[in-house]
Amino acid sequence: MVKFTQIDNMDNILKKLEIGVKESVDHFKSQLSTIRGNRPSPKLVEDITIEYYGQKLTVKQVGAISVAPPREIQISIWDKNAVNIVAKAIESSNLNVSSSVDGNVIHINLPPLSQERREELVKIVKKEGELARIGIRSHRDEAIKESKNEFEAGKITEDDKFKSKDKIQEVTDRVNEEIEKILEQKIREIEE
Repeated sequence: MVKFTQIDNMDNILKKLEIGVKESVDHFKSQLSTIRGNRPSPKLVEDITIEYYGQKLTVKQVGAISVAPPREIQISIWDKNAVNIVAKAIESSNLNVSSSVDGNVIHINLPPLSQERREELVKIVKKEGELARIGIRSHRDEAIKESKNEFEAGKITEDDKFKSKDKIQEVTDRVNEEIEKILEQKIREIEE
Protein backbone atom coordinates (compact mmCIF):
# COMPACT_ATOMS: atom_id res chain seq x y z
CA MET A 1 0.00 0.00 0.00
CA VAL A 2 2.80 2.46 0.85
CA LYS A 3 4.62 1.63 -2.40
CA PHE A 4 1.49 2.43 -4.41
CA THR A 5 1.22 5.85 -2.74
CA GLN A 6 4.89 6.57 -3.43
CA ILE A 7 4.41 5.83 -7.13
CA ASP A 8 1.32 8.05 -7.20
CA ASN A 9 3.26 10.91 -5.58
CA MET A 10 6.09 10.61 -8.11
CA ASP A 11 3.63 10.36 -11.02
CA ASN A 12 1.79 13.47 -9.83
CA ILE A 13 5.05 15.43 -9.68
CA LEU A 14 5.97 14.32 -13.21
CA LYS A 15 2.48 15.04 -14.55
CA LYS A 16 2.55 18.57 -13.15
CA LEU A 17 6.00 19.05 -14.70
CA GLU A 18 4.79 17.78 -18.10
CA ILE A 19 1.81 20.15 -18.02
CA GLY A 20 3.97 23.11 -17.02
CA VAL A 21 6.64 22.57 -19.66
CA LYS A 22 4.00 21.96 -22.35
CA GLU A 23 2.48 25.35 -21.51
CA SER A 24 5.94 26.93 -21.78
CA VAL A 25 6.54 25.34 -25.20
CA ASP A 26 3.08 26.35 -26.45
CA HIS A 27 3.64 29.93 -25.32
CA PHE A 28 7.03 29.95 -27.04
CA LYS A 29 5.48 28.70 -30.29
CA SER A 30 2.74 31.34 -30.15
CA GLN A 31 5.33 34.08 -29.55
CA LEU A 32 7.36 32.92 -32.55
CA SER A 33 4.30 32.74 -34.79
CA THR A 34 3.91 36.52 -34.53
CA ILE A 35 7.51 37.17 -35.63
CA ARG A 36 7.79 37.62 -39.33
CA GLY A 37 10.00 35.29 -41.32
CA ASN A 38 10.86 35.83 -44.94
CA ARG A 39 7.71 33.93 -45.98
CA PRO A 40 4.19 35.28 -45.55
CA SER A 41 2.03 33.51 -42.99
CA PRO A 42 -1.59 34.09 -41.98
CA LYS A 43 -0.45 33.99 -38.33
CA LEU A 44 1.20 37.38 -38.82
CA VAL A 45 -2.15 39.15 -39.12
CA GLU A 46 -4.83 36.82 -37.77
CA ASP A 47 -4.65 38.02 -34.16
CA ILE A 48 -4.43 41.77 -34.85
CA THR A 49 -7.36 43.30 -32.98
CA ILE A 50 -9.79 45.83 -34.36
CA GLU A 51 -12.58 47.83 -32.79
CA TYR A 52 -15.76 47.08 -34.75
CA TYR A 53 -19.23 48.20 -33.65
CA GLY A 54 -18.06 48.50 -30.06
CA GLN A 55 -16.49 45.05 -29.97
CA LYS A 56 -12.87 43.97 -30.01
CA LEU A 57 -12.43 41.40 -32.75
CA THR A 58 -9.43 39.80 -34.41
CA VAL A 59 -8.78 39.88 -38.14
CA LYS A 60 -9.50 36.13 -38.40
CA GLN A 61 -12.99 36.82 -36.97
CA VAL A 62 -13.92 39.31 -39.70
CA GLY A 63 -12.39 37.73 -42.79
CA ALA A 64 -10.65 34.83 -44.49
CA ILE A 65 -6.85 35.02 -44.66
CA SER A 66 -4.83 33.43 -47.44
CA VAL A 67 -1.30 33.57 -48.79
CA ALA A 68 -0.54 34.47 -52.41
CA PRO A 69 3.07 33.45 -53.15
CA PRO A 70 5.69 34.69 -53.13
CA ARG A 71 5.18 37.51 -50.56
CA GLU A 72 1.54 38.53 -50.32
CA ILE A 73 -1.16 37.99 -47.73
CA GLN A 74 -4.76 38.50 -48.81
CA ILE A 75 -7.63 39.07 -46.43
CA SER A 76 -11.17 38.73 -47.76
CA ILE A 77 -13.31 40.76 -45.37
CA TRP A 78 -16.90 39.56 -45.03
CA ASP A 79 -18.41 42.95 -44.17
CA LYS A 80 -17.37 45.78 -46.51
CA ASN A 81 -17.78 48.29 -43.63
CA ALA A 82 -14.87 46.63 -41.79
CA VAL A 83 -12.38 46.73 -44.71
CA ASN A 84 -10.84 50.14 -43.96
CA ILE A 85 -10.79 49.47 -40.21
CA VAL A 86 -8.82 46.24 -40.75
CA ALA A 87 -6.46 47.90 -43.24
CA LYS A 88 -5.66 50.69 -40.76
CA ALA A 89 -5.15 48.21 -37.91
CA ILE A 90 -2.67 46.21 -40.01
CA GLU A 91 -0.74 49.31 -41.05
CA SER A 92 -0.51 50.50 -37.44
CA SER A 93 0.67 47.07 -36.20
CA ASN A 94 4.33 46.28 -35.57
CA LEU A 95 4.65 44.54 -38.97
CA ASN A 96 5.71 47.76 -40.71
CA VAL A 97 3.78 46.96 -43.88
CA SER A 98 1.34 48.84 -46.04
CA SER A 99 -1.87 47.47 -47.43
CA SER A 100 -3.97 48.08 -50.50
CA VAL A 101 -7.70 47.60 -50.72
CA ASP A 102 -9.49 46.06 -53.70
CA GLY A 103 -13.20 45.85 -52.95
CA ASN A 104 -13.55 43.54 -49.94
CA VAL A 105 -9.99 42.20 -50.28
CA ILE A 106 -6.97 43.65 -48.49
CA HIS A 107 -3.60 42.93 -50.11
CA ILE A 108 -0.50 43.05 -47.92
CA ASN A 109 2.77 42.85 -49.79
CA LEU A 110 5.66 41.83 -47.55
CA PRO A 111 8.91 43.25 -48.85
CA PRO A 112 12.03 41.08 -48.50
CA LEU A 113 13.76 41.49 -45.16
CA SER A 114 16.97 43.50 -45.09
CA GLN A 115 20.02 41.84 -43.56
CA GLU A 116 19.87 44.28 -40.65
CA ARG A 117 16.21 43.44 -39.97
CA ARG A 118 16.94 39.71 -40.18
CA GLU A 119 19.66 40.10 -37.56
CA GLU A 120 17.23 42.00 -35.30
CA LEU A 121 14.59 39.30 -35.69
CA VAL A 122 17.11 36.53 -34.96
CA LYS A 123 18.05 38.33 -31.73
CA ILE A 124 14.37 38.60 -30.78
CA VAL A 125 13.80 34.92 -31.52
CA LYS A 126 16.84 33.89 -29.46
CA LYS A 127 15.60 36.04 -26.58
CA GLU A 128 12.21 34.30 -26.73
CA GLY A 129 14.05 30.96 -26.71
CA GLU A 130 15.95 31.95 -23.59
CA LEU A 131 12.73 33.07 -21.89
CA ALA A 132 11.20 29.66 -22.71
CA ARG A 133 14.24 27.87 -21.26
CA ILE A 134 14.00 29.98 -18.09
CA GLY A 135 10.35 28.95 -17.73
CA ILE A 136 11.26 25.30 -18.20
CA ARG A 137 14.05 25.53 -15.61
CA SER A 138 11.56 27.10 -13.22
CA HIS A 139 9.16 24.17 -13.70
CA ARG A 140 12.07 21.74 -13.22
CA ASP A 141 13.19 23.43 -10.00
CA GLU A 142 9.62 23.41 -8.69
CA ALA A 143 9.30 19.66 -9.42
CA ILE A 144 12.62 18.91 -7.69
CA LYS A 145 11.55 20.98 -4.68
CA GLU A 146 8.23 19.14 -4.55
CA SER A 147 10.04 15.79 -4.71
CA LYS A 148 12.30 16.85 -1.85
CA ASN A 149 9.27 17.94 0.19
CA GLU A 150 7.59 14.56 -0.44
CA PHE A 151 10.75 12.81 0.80
CA GLU A 152 10.97 15.01 3.90
CA ALA A 153 7.32 14.31 4.66
CA GLY A 154 8.05 10.57 4.43
CA LYS A 155 5.77 10.05 1.45
CA ILE A 156 8.56 8.73 -0.82
CA THR A 157 11.83 6.94 -0.17
CA GLU A 158 15.27 8.43 -0.77
CA ASP A 159 15.71 6.13 -3.79
CA ASP A 160 12.44 7.42 -5.20
CA LYS A 161 13.58 10.99 -4.63
CA PHE A 162 16.72 10.39 -6.70
CA LYS A 163 14.78 8.47 -9.39
CA SER A 164 12.28 11.31 -9.66
CA LYS A 165 15.11 13.84 -9.92
CA ASP A 166 16.56 11.83 -12.84
CA LYS A 167 13.16 11.60 -14.55
CA ILE A 168 12.59 15.31 -14.02
CA GLN A 169 15.93 16.05 -15.67
CA GLU A 170 15.08 13.70 -18.59
CA VAL A 171 11.84 15.62 -19.20
CA THR A 172 13.70 18.93 -18.97
CA ASP A 173 16.39 17.81 -21.42
CA ARG A 174 13.80 16.50 -23.89
CA VAL A 175 11.83 19.76 -23.81
CA ASN A 176 14.99 21.88 -24.15
CA GLU A 177 15.89 19.88 -27.28
CA GLU A 178 12.40 20.59 -28.65
CA ILE A 179 12.85 24.31 -27.94
CA GLU A 180 16.21 24.25 -29.72
CA LYS A 181 14.71 22.58 -32.83
CA ILE A 182 11.86 25.11 -32.97
CA LEU A 183 14.38 27.93 -32.54
CA GLU A 184 16.65 26.64 -35.34
CA GLN A 185 13.66 26.24 -37.67
CA LYS A 186 12.49 29.81 -37.04
CA ILE A 187 16.00 31.23 -37.57
CA ARG A 188 16.25 29.33 -40.88
CA GLU A 189 12.86 30.76 -41.88
CA ILE A 190 14.04 34.30 -41.11
CA GLU A 191 17.33 33.89 -42.97
CA GLU A 192 15.79 32.43 -46.18
